[in-house]
Amino acid sequence: MKDLVTVGVDGSPESRAAAAWGAQEASLRQVPLRLVHVIAWPISPAVPRLGRETADQWADEALAGALEDVRRRHPHLEITARRLSGRPAAALAVEAADVGLLVLGSRGLGSLVGFLVGAVGTATLVATDTPVVLVRVADEPEHGDPTPYGEIIVGVDHHDAPDKVLAFAFEEAARRGCALRAIHGWKLPPAYRLPFIDSYDERAAGRRATQMLDERLLPWRHKFPSVSVDRMTFMGSAGGQLVQAAAGADLVVVGRHLRRSPLGAHLGPVAHAVLHHATAPVAVIAHD
Repeated sequence: MKDLVTVGVDGSPESRAAAAWGAQEASLRQVPLRLVHVIAWPISPAVPRLGRETADQWADEALAGALEDVRRRHPHLEITARRLSGRPAAALAVEAADVGLLVLGSRGLGSLVGFLVGAVGTATLVATDTPVVLVRVADEPEHGDPTPYGEIIVGVDHHDAPDKVLAFAFEEAARRGCALRAIHGWKLPPAYRLPFIDSYDERAAGRRATQMLDERLLPWRHKFPSVSVDRMTFMGSAGGQLVQAAAGADLVVVGRHLRRSPLGAHLGPVAHAVLHHATAPVAVIAHD
């Protein structure tokens, strides 16, 4: 079942954008698309008049609307729809366990603010090791749009061995026939901040960071020779640079650790910054 793209839909404009993006991705991958609606059950006491029959009707309408939109855009794509019930984040995480990609909608707050990642989206992200893409309404692909794909942006951390992150980014760039830009932010060791360390050492550290990034990218360049690759290294946090690079990009790819802290799973500062401020769809790839 890994050869499948699943989209969570709820009838909102955000989920319709996610369905459109997911359908385009399924078409690129040449795999079926699955649309899923999760009925939050038990029903919240805040809406006591909403019974199971009404909830089922809303679910069917949300699925039917998304199905109609996708079939109109992709008449030859194999599409199925499923109605589930339970806690949405948990149900979506279970649904994502045997698929290749999960796509969710996320409300856009404008180019300066970016995503508003709700509780369900965040909880789903940290509950699954399946790649998850968050899509804004503005990211919805236009049917029949001849414009070439924009570049893929990927954040690379030398210390996290991001093979899964790079594999996903290169594969997406190869499918689209577009360029890939790898971004790495580095920091000087504490000793380099001492007064007697001059700017030469800083430049040397920057050259070493660039060399390490080139070494990290080399096997992937050989594996995907058709992908044009650019790289950028700088001193500082990668989050801000990734957000800036997202403007006009087709997709931003970031990683997150599968390790859990005593307070539970979390996204990490770079993924958090990109999810909340990027203007492009964001793929979050879980890795050890």
